[in-house]
Amino acid sequence: MRRAVGKARTAGVLGTVCLLAAAGTGCAPQTARSTADGRTVTYWMWDANQRPAYEECAKSFERENPGLTVRITQIGFDNYWTKLMASFLSGTQPDVFTNHPAKYPQFAKLGVLSPLDELGPTARLRSGDYQPGLADSWIGQDGHRYGAPKDWDTVGLFHDRKVTRNAGLSDRELNSLSWNPRDGGSFEKALARLTLDANGRRGDQPGFDRNRVVRYGLATNDAGTADGQTQWSAFTGSAGWRYTDRPTWGEHYNYDQKAFQETIGWYFGLAKKGYMAPFEVFSESNPPEAQLGSGQAALALSGSWMTRTFDDLKGVDTGIALTPKGPSGKRASMMSGLADSVTKKARNKQDAAKWVAFLASDKCQQRVGEDSTVFPATRKGTEAAIAGHRRRGLDVSAFTRQVEDRTTFSFPVTDHASDITSIMTPVMQDVYANDAPLSTLTEANRQINFLFQQDKQPRR
Repeated sequence: MRRAVGKARTAGVLGTVCLLAAAGTGCAPQTARSTADGRTVTYWMWDANQRPAYEECAKSFERENPGLTVRITQIGFDNYWTKLMASFLSGTQPDVFTNHPAKYPQFAKLGVLSPLDELGPTARLRSGDYQPGLADSWIGQDGHRYGAPKDWDTVGLFHDRKVTRNAGLSDRELNSLSWNPRDGGSFEKALARLTLDANGRRGDQPGFDRNRVVRYGLATNDAGTADGQTQWSAFTGSAGWRYTDRPTWGEHYNYDQKAFQETIGWYFGLAKKGYMAPFEVFSESNPPEAQLGSGQAALALSGSWMTRTFDDLKGVDTGIALTPKGPSGKRASMMSGLADSVTKKARNKQDAAKWVAFLASDKCQQRVGEDSTVFPATRKGTEAAIAGHRRRGLDVSAFTRQVEDRTTFSFPVTDHASDITSIMTPVMQDVYANDAPLSTLTEANRQINFLFQQDKQPRR
């Protein structure tokens, strides 16, 4: 899942940590009904890196709303959704929680979310208050808004400038690459140049041994499951391909289309040439940032939420390049973002909505931006994050330019997300690891679209 994997690695599986915004309160069991006065808003999140900023937001919120307390619970991503679903079943759900675009369709369908447009404090949220396209993704099929945008992300090519410059590739050249499914274009040539075998030969030199590579041009980040955000989505997107028949709430997937399958064949074919790390190199203990940091790979395609992690790699002069242009003549990046949702059975929905509105405000978003862990959803929050990275000496325009140039596309928000992931994950892995025929993608697509066809069948 896009971003989910990165968040799990970044935050770590830390278990449930009780973080009280009010000093000296103690650490009591964290449920939505753990206080008797009803003036405590319980909030669940998974990213430990953002915890300090949200603690500060909670303190500011409490100062502006005397008598209200925010109780924050941080749960590592691997356990987050299981615990959240269990809380809905047991009636111990939080008042507010960090939501994911792959998850919220199921929650909306189960009726466990409160429409924000029906709650006074959040009824005034407008799509234009946030980066283009972010807020619209959180409007359900019934026309109601179920999430207030909190951040956004795009993808870019992280690299170690010492390695790329030693290979004769300048930052300008890395930002001007293009690819195509026939010969890979200048992007594949760059990967070949950056690849090194055990004999010291580069991938573009005679005698290169693809079976004894010591440094791959491109790190691996698994097979990409159903969305491939930090794997192949920048390439399928720049080929002009789209996941579904509509940007949001599509009912027909397109994994059977020629543009998708040609791109996937070329992308995974990079591993057979020795230019990209093979499937088995990736593991939770050897993610792309570890491959780059250890010198096992020269480039790593990853999300903007991983910027601080890459920048903190020891001995690495971190650079970030734009994704390459594709057959469409344009570059592309998935743009996604998290949001905060109010649960249907929140003890005090109006107080919960006040907290959500505050989280989505410039005041809180700028505070989050100052930590530069993510790009907050508001423009002022984004500006604060850019300034924070600039103070660290890091240029993050590879991420922001995609938004400025409108070369982004949305995460596929549809029903049946879990089923689609279950179908696509083994198929994509089989194509990557075992060179399975691309026609298996067509069969997987048929199974996925059958799910939507069943929705349209009259019920007896």
